[in-house]
Amino acid sequence: MKVLVVSQYFWPEGFRINEVVRSLVEKGVEVDVLTGKPNYPEGAVFNGYRAGGCQVESWAGATVYRVPLFPRGARGALRLALNYLSFIVTGLIFGPWLLRKRHYDVVFVYGLSPILLAIPAIFLAWIKRRKLIVWVQDLWPESLSATGYVRNPRVLRAVEWVVRRIYRHTDLLLVQSRAFEAPVAALAPGKPIAYYPNSVDGTFAEPPSPDVVLPEVPALEEGFAVVFAGNVGAGQAVEVMVEAAVLLKDVPQIRFVVFGQGSRWDWMREQVQARGLTNLHLPGRFPVNTMPGLMQKAGALLVTLADEPIFAMTVPNKVQAYMAAGRPILASLNGEGARLVAEAQAGLSVPAQDAQALAAAVLQLYQMPAEERAQLGANGRRYFKAHFDHDNLVDELMAHLRAMSKTVEETA
Repeated sequence: MKVLVVSQYFWPEGFRINEVVRSLVEKGVEVDVLTGKPNYPEGAVFNGYRAGGCQVESWAGATVYRVPLFPRGARGALRLALNYLSFIVTGLIFGPWLLRKRHYDVVFVYGLSPILLAIPAIFLAWIKRRKLIVWVQDLWPESLSATGYVRNPRVLRAVEWVVRRIYRHTDLLLVQSRAFEAPVAALAPGKPIAYYPNSVDGTFAEPPSPDVVLPEVPALEEGFAVVFAGNVGAGQAVEVMVEAAVLLKDVPQIRFVVFGQGSRWDWMREQVQARGLTNLHLPGRFPVNTMPGLMQKAGALLVTLADEPIFAMTVPNKVQAYMAAGRPILASLNGEGARLVAEAQAGLSVPAQDAQALAAAVLQLYQMPAEERAQLGANGRRYFKAHFDHDNLVDELMAHLRAMSKTVEETA
């Protein structure tokens, strides 16, 4: 089976699609990837790449075709919009040329925000006369208004119109959260929709490899570390961490440790200095292969989202990573993500953006006997293996890919 994966983000950027592609190749699938130049999250093109020009390389047995891209920059809605638009335009212009002699059985889109990035894949699927699968990771246009990037009702309606057309040209829609099924179906009447959750590489559920040298993070080595890992952005409502740290600053053994960067990281650093928060540490971003070991040193793992209806339907990928790591989870969010944590009995959930409730939950976990905390972590890992095992989910994806490929063969 030959599969074309279309994703603006790909290795060396740290996204779920990397592990999916690697595993597909290991299972005998021939994979090509159409992507852009790596620049996430810092906003500058990675060393060894340049924004202009096309590039072809090999990674983990897959052939990677890279189109020119306008870097997203450190911050700013205009640069971000140009970054998204540049991939759509260059994907439409250069994608067909780069892949002109390549033949596929199916086209697969990793549908991170914005879903508009599926447009080049629609064109390529039409040229190649193949079926198109889109794995929906985020809901548009809801995410635009929830994160504050767009509030104008006319613009939101225009985006909704485009999303409807994208879904109309898709043959199968996979959704990462069961709560996505209804809103996606409303914009894609008559289209098949299947629940297909995220997972993480199996190393998150294993003891740290001796081959991986973990960075020294003093805040992890003593006391009770509440670790947040991932994007530090508006959607994560990181203000709740700052306020909880203020409320708990008189409990010196409790400390918040934030691994990652994003649009709100500088603001958090300013708050640490302005408020004298010695219990909030921002060591920054580290290689993905070090995260399992760092997470497993935590007293608890924290996931936060803003108090918006769209985020109540979302399951952040870090929920699966936290479950795999086998540490208690603190879920400061509403809806589907909180439901999963409760169903797995993997930790404590509090309402989104409620700093007092979060501080109380942190204190509750800190005061809990170590055996009870260990049981919460074990519950999460067991739930992960039962519902989010990486290999099982890759096999499920392959079944979807084969089904779409056979549909083409039957109608040829």
